[in-house]
Amino acid sequence: MSLGDDQEGSGGYGGTGQTRTRYPEGGSDVYGGARRGGRSSSRSLVTVVGVVVLLIAAIAFANRGGDDGSSSAEGAGGQPKTSSTAPSGTKPVQSTPGVIPTGYAHDAQGAQSAAANYATILVSADILKPTRRAELVQQVFVTDRQAALTAKFNKAYSAEFLSKLGLDQNGDAAAGHTYVSRTVPIGTKVTSASATSAAVEVWCTGLYGTAGADSTDPVTSDWFTMTLQMRWADSDWKVDSFSQKDGPAPVPGDDKASSADDMAKAVEEYGGFTYAR
Repeated sequence: MSLGDDQEGSGGYGGTGQTRTRYPEGGSDVYGGARRGGRSSSRSLVTVVGVVVLLIAAIAFANRGGDDGSSSAEGAGGQPKTSSTAPSGTKPVQSTPGVIPTGYAHDAQGAQSAAANYATILVSADILKPTRRAELVQQVFVTDRQAALTAKFNKAYSAEFLSKLGLDQNGDAAAGHTYVSRTVPIGTKVTSASATSAAVEVWCTGLYGTAGADSTDPVTSDWFTMTLQMRWADSDWKVDSFSQKDGPAPVPGDDKASSADDMAKAVEEYGGFTYAR
């Protein structure tokens, strides 16, 4: 659940994804033919070695750091080049576990990194806790916007609102329940930028709901895009205002839903990330 500066959004929580490998059923060959030995195995080994060499070369290239600036973000016909969405290779901001990262580069890339990290904070379980909210607002927003945003958050996340989520006035779930609200940025895009400001869109997916055996609000996922108006203040990027809209969302997969216990355990055991462009 999040609150935009320009509009109120529903949903929008952080989460994690799963990757799974499917193996062929039965003893039949994947390609419908008989297994080959001898020379085929040698060729496979050569292929594997070649792939490993290419991967090592790709990793080394990605870690060179910096962009030579020789290519533009758009290719022929106005289509974006792969470099416009690929990792930059620039060293990310320094961070400490449990502390919001600071010290972003004074450029568009730094604004994107800051926006991605701030998005995970603005749509989190902590923002619902009154004692944590004031601290987060001070760390994320520019000074002259903190008072207004604090009042707006306090009004939106009232005791009545928290009660509808199954939380008490302190933003805590009932005994035996775990409230989940996690955001995972998928990508970022700068729509406008200057030396002192930037508008950054952050495409996100997330988890939200309450994990518990008798929960009436089970944990589910959603997709949304946050637009953060960033301002360069006190030698760092901070948020001036933000808004949220639904999507873009992919076609739902066929993943089997986990139990409430497994979901609660995952949230407690798996930490989040620091995001950087």
